[in-house]
Formats: sequence, C-alpha cells, structure tokens
Amino acid sequence: MDNKNVFVAIALSMAVLLFWGAFFETPRQVKENENLNNGQVTQNKKPQNEITPNITQEKIITEVSRKDALTKVDRIIIENEKVRGSISLQGAIFDDLSFKNYKTTLESDENVIFLNPKETSDGYYIETGWTSVGNKISVPDIDTIWKIKGNRVLNNNSKVNLEWNNGQGLTFVKTISLDEKYLFKINQQVKNNTSSEVSLYPYAQITRNKKPDDVMGFYILHEGFIGVFDGELKEDDYDDIKEKKIVRNANNGWLGITDKYWVTAVVPPKDQNFKSTFLYKDNYRANYILNSPVSISPKSSSSNEVKLFVAAKEVETVDGYAESEGIEKFDLTIDWGWFYFFTKPLFFVIDYLFKFSGNFGIAIVLITLAIRIIFFPLANYSFRSMAKMKAVQPEMVRLKELYKEDKVKLQQEMMALYRKEKINPASGCLPILIQIPFFFAIYKMLFISLEMRHQPFFGWIQDLSAKDPTTIFNLFGLIPWDPPGFLIIGIWPILMGLTMYLQQKLNPAPADPIQAKIFAFFPLFLTIILAPFPSGLVVYWTVNNILTIAQQWVIMRQTKVRTN
Repeated sequence: MDNKNVFVAIALSMAVLLFWGAFFETPRQVKENENLNNGQVTQNKKPQNEITPNITQEKIITEVSRKDALTKVDRIIIENEKVRGSISLQGAIFDDLSFKNYKTTLESDENVIFLNPKETSDGYYIETGWTSVGNKISVPDIDTIWKIKGNRVLNNNSKVNLEWNNGQGLTFVKTISLDEKYLFKINQQVKNNTSSEVSLYPYAQITRNKKPDDVMGFYILHEGFIGVFDGELKEDDYDDIKEKKIVRNANNGWLGITDKYWVTAVVPPKDQNFKSTFLYKDNYRANYILNSPVSISPKSSSSNEVKLFVAAKEVETVDGYAESEGIEKFDLTIDWGWFYFFTKPLFFVIDYLFKFSGNFGIAIVLITLAIRIIFFPLANYSFRSMAKMKAVQPEMVRLKELYKEDKVKLQQEMMALYRKEKINPASGCLPILIQIPFFFAIYKMLFISLEMRHQPFFGWIQDLSAKDPTTIFNLFGLIPWDPPGFLIIGIWPILMGLTMYLQQKLNPAPADPIQAKIFAFFPLFLTIILAPFPSGLVVYWTVNNILTIAQQWVIMRQTKVRTN
C-alpha cells in the first residue's frame, strides 16, 4: 500500500471524523445537556427532592484496607464458575467481587479484583433499594443491617433471602439469585402490614470512589459511563460527569460503568418509565429510579426486580445475555466503535481462527492474509497505477527542471504525459479509501478484545495485549539494564518500521523535496509512536506490510519498474 496515499487517506478520514464531532455531535450534546438542565426532556416530572434516591449520606471515610473492610461486617459468600466474592449485610451491598478466570498480570496468580468495599480508597459497589416521597417512610439504606433467612451461600444452584423490618409495619425482603456466569437478579419485595397504602420508588445505584488509574483516555476506546435509553446509546466520560451531572428519562434501557475489559450494569424493569442520573459528588455514581411509584395496599405486598451485571466483556457471554434477557443493544457494552458492522464480524472470524489454530497470534496472521486476499484486486489496481507513476518519474523530474519557471506549461506537459502513458494520478487513492474502514475495524477489534488478553504468540511475546517487552536500548536483553518506558522499542516494532521503510521505497517518491524528507521520516516516527501499543496490533501491521511488499514487488516486476 502506498504510504503517501495511506497517510493522506487517513488524514482525510480523521478530518471528516473531527469535523463531524465538532460541528454535529458536540452541538447536539450541548443542546441535550441544556435541555436536561432546563427540564425540557423530563417525563412524568416530580419535584427533584421527592424522587431522588436516599443517597445523601455524609462523605465516606476511605482509609480502611480492603481486608479490614471485608471482615468488618457479616457477609454472604458468592461463588460460581466465573466469579468469587461476597455481599455485605450492611446495606446488602455488592462490594466484593473478583473474576476467577482472569489474572491481574501474566506472572501473577491473583485474580482480577473488580468490586471493592465503600470504605476503601478504590471503593466500587452496587446498591439496590427503595425510597419514599420526601424520604418520610423509613426504608433500608446503605447502613441498614439485613438478616439472612436460610442459605448463606450464593451460587448458581441456590438463592439467598434477606429481610429487614422498619418497625412501622413494613417488611423488606430481597431474594438474590446468580446464574452460572455474571448475572445477578434481585427481587425486592415490600410487605405492608399497616392499615394504609404505601407508595415507594425502586432504585439501583453503582458507585465508584475514584476514576481508575489505568483509564487510557484513547479516542478509540470509551471508558466511563454508558447506557442505552429507548434504543439510543449514550457514552459519557469521567471528566464530563465531574463537570456536570447528566439526567435522562426512558421507558426501556440499561446503564452502567464500563472499563476496557470489564463492566457493571443495572437494568430497570421493562416498559416502566425511569430517570437515569450520572453524577459526581465525592464519588462517581450511575443510578436509576422509577418515575412512577409502586403502590402497596394495606395487608398486601408488592415486588420489583433489578438485573445486575458485573461482568468480563466476553463477546459470547454479552451477546447471550442481550438475547436471552431481551436487553436492547446490550452488546454495546463492548465498544465496537463506529464501524460496528465491520468490527464485530471480524471478531467472529478471528475467534474462529483462534479456536482453529490454538494461537491468537497465528489467528492474527491468518485474518491479515484473508483481508489481503479479499482486497487483492483493489490492491493490484492501486499498485499498477503506482508502478506506472514510478516508471514515468524520471520524465516528470525532467519536465519540472525544464519548465520550472512556467508552472502553467509544466501542468500542461504533465497532463500530456499522463494521457500518453494512460495514467490517472488519483487512481491509486480510491482503492485505499475503500480499505480505510477495514483498517480501523481490525485495529479496533484487536485493541478492545478481551479474548486477546494474556494470549501468547511465539518466543518473547507471551501477552499479545501488552507491548513488546524487548528493547533495542539494552540490545534486546543482552545488557543488564532496564530502560525507562519510553525507550522500550522492541523487535516487532522495529520489524514493523523496517517493513514500512521497504514498502515506502517501492513507491514513487513525492515530487516536493520537503515532502520526500517528511515521508522518509515516517517509518522511524511511527516505530517510536506505535512501540507501546499491544504487540498483537504490531504483529498485524508488520504481517500486513510484508504481504503488501510481496504483492507490490510482483506487480512492479510485471510492469518492469526498477525498485532501486
């Protein structure tokens, strides 16, 4: 692929994306936020203080260790095939969960810890409950001590029942179940033993004490607040929420907080209008509350169900929940990006190749080869055009020297040359532009894929989701010195840079000497820039370059163009 045309095409594509974001998406978001602030999108409006969940507790002191916080109160034990943890009986809070099948690092035996108690500095927890109009009715809150009725262990073969009596004739019951993977269902029941009707609002809230340290902030990946409201996906960054709370109303949907590989999400009952709020107040919170109350007649009971996901973003699992639980666009918890219809099918292809080959790195090589085969005719067309351009380059140099004082005559002579040799200078760009969506899609797919995490390739690459650990600055490990991170430029990034340089040499050089120098510098520049990227991506780029060089070399041999 012509590096010059590639970078021009990518630059144009990014300009379009930035233009759209600046002139369409941003004003639309600003208008939406203004409407929210003005109350223009609020449905079934009620006084703000009457329908807000009782989450106004004083700031929680976060100076307790995780171990001390977990032993502070009694707990329900959670364990199935995928997760291990516990639920605090103080508040019936989900605040302790780790993923059994995922380790913190390749060398560690410690499972990834996701949820943490509220008293810890990195507290991350979920609560569900009820609130009353003006908070006049005593309801369980984050400090309520619940009683266990029966079983104390929660797995996919059992349920746990919790109970609390407010001493005023109301009994609150929670029945919690867990499937074999990541789905919790909380059935919240209220028994009204009074002589009058009671109205309560169900709610659920996810709270995170601080922004994670490893949030990358890359434009290609969203990490932060996420939700689907009446079929429309909404994504808000941590910084957005810290500046201004965002309120939305919907009849169906879900909401949560997403990381690169993990997600928490709550799903309100279907076809019941709810208000969702993303806000920051000493900590980050994502909650919903039903806009219409649940009315409990005297001497009767009523219930409400909340679905809670604390999940690793496994594609098969997430898609399975979207279908089995009927949750609209739940698969978008995985950030497939703008080229969804390319990116997601590419994942299924590489996942099949991974299962077929048993090595994710080999799967990357195979999918790269497959894409080159699909685009072989387009690439041939482009390369033939570039080969012709390279063939007439000496004549173009002669014409520029001959008519350097007469730009009009130079243009006329060059157009005559193009007609004579049957060359269209723009013909090499269109095939490249057609391939741009696939370029972004495969890059996105590999970047976000949990399935590539901690997968080995060959040799020194033991984790394709991490950067190449070798570096030229200690002679790839021969010198006993650990360079700083910005000097870690490994073997695969260097191979990528070299193949990019060779590919560039096969293409006609830009006529402008300054442009020629800039493009000559690109391979080194991109080697340094892309060295910290996941090695799986670098393997893809390198293999793609090699296949491109081979195809372009054959075309040039056929057209008898010198490549020196």
